[in-house]
Amino acid sequence: MSINFLPKKFLGCESEFKEAECVIFGAPFDGTTTFRPGTRFAPQTMRVESIGLETYSPYFDMDIEEYKVCDNGDLDLPFGAVNSALDMIKKEAKLIFDSNKKPIMIGGEHLVSLPVIEEAHKKYKDLCIIHFDAHTDLREHYLGEKLSHSSVMKRVWDFVGDDRIYQFGIRSGTKEEFYWAKDGHTYLNKFNFNTLDEIVEKLKDKPIYLSIDLDVLDPSIMSGTGTTEAGGVSFNELIEAIKLVSNLNIIGADVVELSPHYDNSGVSTAVACKVLREVLCAVLNDK
Repeated sequence: MSINFLPKKFLGCESEFKEAECVIFGAPFDGTTTFRPGTRFAPQTMRVESIGLETYSPYFDMDIEEYKVCDNGDLDLPFGAVNSALDMIKKEAKLIFDSNKKPIMIGGEHLVSLPVIEEAHKKYKDLCIIHFDAHTDLREHYLGEKLSHSSVMKRVWDFVGDDRIYQFGIRSGTKEEFYWAKDGHTYLNKFNFNTLDEIVEKLKDKPIYLSIDLDVLDPSIMSGTGTTEAGGVSFNELIEAIKLVSNLNIIGADVVELSPHYDNSGVSTAVACKVLREVLCAVLNDK
């Protein structure tokens, strides 16, 4: 293989849209990032770096080349136009759901999850969200703006309501956010995945959207993200959590908040690629 070869598809995801069970697409947008921007560079960087991975996952004993996965490329999202960008993401998600396929989105900042979850909720009224993150993302607004990666799960709550959002690994947020969750609006497991097995059992009959903010990982593993937060989970803990939720009916997923240029070693991007491979396996897994 030529060293000049730059893959246009994520690892082994070469199927045509019409035959695919899962459809990957990139949402390179970071217009509401509250600290260090750069997540818009993640989707293409991950495609290039995915060449360093095998298509076979020893964690799942699955090879994604044996499944029909389409990488539909990146959306051409406008800079500085939050609503237009969200509308474009929503149209892509609607196309995938209407085609009876499962979207797997590469962010981008976490706000890009909102329109995909909105479309998922239109199709699956009893939708539940499993959310791995360092941050609560439950602010009502950030500096007066209701559409922010700091408020994405609050905006999701606006239409799914109580007992639908299950958050794990959370270790940062305002006092108001933590207490609002504690009042029963979301299920919030601080610091780790200790109660995930109980929630998986509770949600075994529900359609699930899985949203993974990579800063759930400790910054010693994932320094290439905009808002690093000490005290995160290990890579192996995250993989075990993904394996656990693979027993559920995952109807869509995303991996967000990689900012590759904050880790010049490339390790964060390599980790992100491997997480995405395991998420693919979780979605494709024959329960």
